[in-house]
Formats: sequence, structure tokens, C-alpha cells
Amino acid sequence: MATVSPFAAAADVPAGERGATRIADRVVAKIAAQAAREALRGESPRAHTDAHATVTVHRRADRENFGEARLRIAVELGYPCDIGAQCRVVRHHVTERVKALASMDVPEVAVEVERLHSPLLEHTDRGRVR
Repeated sequence: MATVSPFAAAADVPAGERGATRIADRVVAKIAAQAAREALRGESPRAHTDAHATVTVHRRADRENFGEARLRIAVELGYPCDIGAQCRVVRHHVTERVKALASMDVPEVAVEVERLHSPLLEHTDRGRVR
């Protein structure tokens, strides 16, 4: 008696009839936010950094990948820093991680600096820095 492997049986079914994997938008947003935090930690490991993401996903019918994700990342950075360089690093790292983990193209990553944290202003009751 011959047995058929489930993998061999799946290979006989055409790709369009096997089903599809769909990655939820909120999962893509979580991947992007985590990638932004990773990028910021790599740039300044001791600085206070945080990131939040929102995403718009456009699904594709060609099944080449899972579509494309347009991302908006809100970050908090330690200051003083090179803000432009940190935003560039975040854009690059987020793009690479979303491509790798969600198989999506990322044509746009908008980075918004939501807040700057200065060590001069921490642990002080004064409203001004002299």
C-alpha cells in the first residue's frame, strides 16, 4: 500500500486553490515599530527612545508578495543628536525588516519626531536650563 505525503498532495493543487496567507495591518505596524526601536537603540543605546507606527497596506492580486505597506513612524529621540541621520537609519531599517518579515514592498516610510528628550531637563524642577 502506497502512502501519499501531505506535502506531495499539496504540490498537486494549483497555487490559486491552496489558499492564501494574509498578514494583518496591525501586525505590520508592530513589526515596523519594533524595527524603529531596534534602529534607534543601535544608534544611541543609552538614550531614551520610543516609536509607534501606523500603516496602510495595499494588497496585490499577483501573489508575488503580500502587497505594499506605506508606513508612518512616530519616534521620540534623545537630544542632542543628529536628527536627520537617526531618521534615515529608522527609514532604512524599518524598510528592510518589513520586507524580510512580512514580504511586503515598502515604498514610503514617513518618520515624525514626536518628542526630544534632553538629559539637561531630566530630574530638575526648574522650567529653564541655564
